[in-house]
Amino acid sequence: MSTIEMIFGDFEQEMANTRKTLERLPNDKWDWKIHEKSNTIGWVAGHLAEIPKWTTSALKLDSLDLCPPDAPALQPACPKTREETLELFDKNLAEAKEAFATVDVEDLHKPWSLLQSGTPLFTMTKLAVIRTWVINHTVHHRAILTVYFRVNDIPVPALYGPSGDEES
Repeated sequence: MSTIEMIFGDFEQEMANTRKTLERLPNDKWDWKIHEKSNTIGWVAGHLAEIPKWTTSALKLDSLDLCPPDAPALQPACPKTREETLELFDKNLAEAKEAFATVDVEDLHKPWSLLQSGTPLFTMTKLAVIRTWVINHTVHHRAILTVYFRVNDIPVPALYGPSGDEES
């Protein structure tokens, strides 16, 4: 199994689990949050819908500037419903899969930087970006969302085996 096949397999599994989770988003609790310092269900959902796009940026670019000196700062998407969130997620996922289909394994070992107004926040290999800032970051925020679901009596999907609400 090649590096690309391995990382893409992990990516596909986590994105399928993420879509399954996003399908349960409650439109009537979009602004609910578990604590005043926490993000809302809607914010977490929008963030999860955008993360696959980071794959495309990491694979096709050498850096991404959050506040480019010569352009407006990047703004996060703010979907307002489950339907809008799923549409954004599906669009970003399709673009990410297309980027995976054209990447060379050598490209995965090239450096990629996240910038803020031209200043690097971090630099790591494109492979590390996909593992850390796409796959692991997705799992992290999806877990937060499932906790939000649990305390709101929204059935938690089976992701790595049965959940308290369904068999896998």
